[in-house]
Amino acid sequence: MGTPSWNRVEVDRAALRHNFRQVRKLVGPAVDILAVVKADAYGHGLIPSAQALTEAGATSFGVAEVEEGVRLRQAGITGQIVVMLGVDRQGAADAVAHDLTPVVYTLEAMEALAAQATKGGCRKGVQIKVDVGMGRFGILPHELEPFLAALRRFPSLYLSGIASHFPKADTEGDAITEEQFALFQELLSRVQATGEAPIKHIANSATLLRYPEMRCDLVRPGISLYGCYPADWLHKAYALDLRPVMRFATTVLQVKEFPAGQGISYGHRYVTDRPTRLAVLPVGYDNGYLRRMAGKAEVLLAGQRAPVRGMICMNACMADVTDIPEVKVGDEAVLLGHQGAGEIRAEEIARWSDTINYEILCLFGSCNRQVHVDSD
Repeated sequence: MGTPSWNRVEVDRAALRHNFRQVRKLVGPAVDILAVVKADAYGHGLIPSAQALTEAGATSFGVAEVEEGVRLRQAGITGQIVVMLGVDRQGAADAVAHDLTPVVYTLEAMEALAAQATKGGCRKGVQIKVDVGMGRFGILPHELEPFLAALRRFPSLYLSGIASHFPKADTEGDAITEEQFALFQELLSRVQATGEAPIKHIANSATLLRYPEMRCDLVRPGISLYGCYPADWLHKAYALDLRPVMRFATTVLQVKEFPAGQGISYGHRYVTDRPTRLAVLPVGYDNGYLRRMAGKAEVLLAGQRAPVRGMICMNACMADVTDIPEVKVGDEAVLLGHQGAGEIRAEEIARWSDTINYEILCLFGSCNRQVHVDSD
């Protein structure tokens, strides 16, 4: 084994299990849970995250692409795996071969799946995605009946589900979500009028918190499983006992002392205003620690907050430890998560970066070595 990186993203399987159980407690036993593990489980590691969720009771998983579903099957994950971006011709073959449940919204995908199911001698369940206002994937409301008629022409396919997605469920003061749910219910009535009884789902993390009546047969928690809320205001208004799953830590490589008036990092955009002690960390935008956080970001050293000084480099940044004299080379620095009594949350980093917590988790998880731990 080679020398590991100084930087590590720690993923707490116990926290992941806890969060799944919190969602289960909230929605009750009658509603199924599709644990969303797309995008490498939001940067937390697809396979180990799915395994931890299985330990907590998850039996259904949502992925973006067929390749993710195949990897889950190869890792021994059973139960339903819904491919939420749908399939192409190659994806159709793998979806049938690995018993994945594809979302469909084009005739081309339907034809490809039917051909593969016929070839495999099986009937394949598919879930129709309808667009009630997201403007993304899915058939439009007026296309529902023709699409259902097309599906019925393929004896190797059957309708197992109907799904949609809200664009503003996490927006405070939003009123359009209720209108879009009414449209979804109307579409469901039109489906049921044909004698079909597919499972129905539309609730992401924000929806399952705000609108119990919209949980339908199944909910699709994503960000909440990983210990975050879709928006800051939801954290205050709909408190759920969620635990952050990810922690991003590194090691102090050098400690340096500078006089007042010393320019720091590229462009000398920061100049010391007093004798200053800086800890140099091997973390930069190559690690997902975005350059635009310069002048705003803080890290934890010895359990205390230390501001990042100067521009963030590709593989380095500097933290001001003038007021934390005990910091030395080899100490741990925490960029996300707990250290002692201190904590930096993904929501803070998102504000410093002018983005959302989803992106922060995905960036940190994809750009750094993942280490899976179990705090139980």
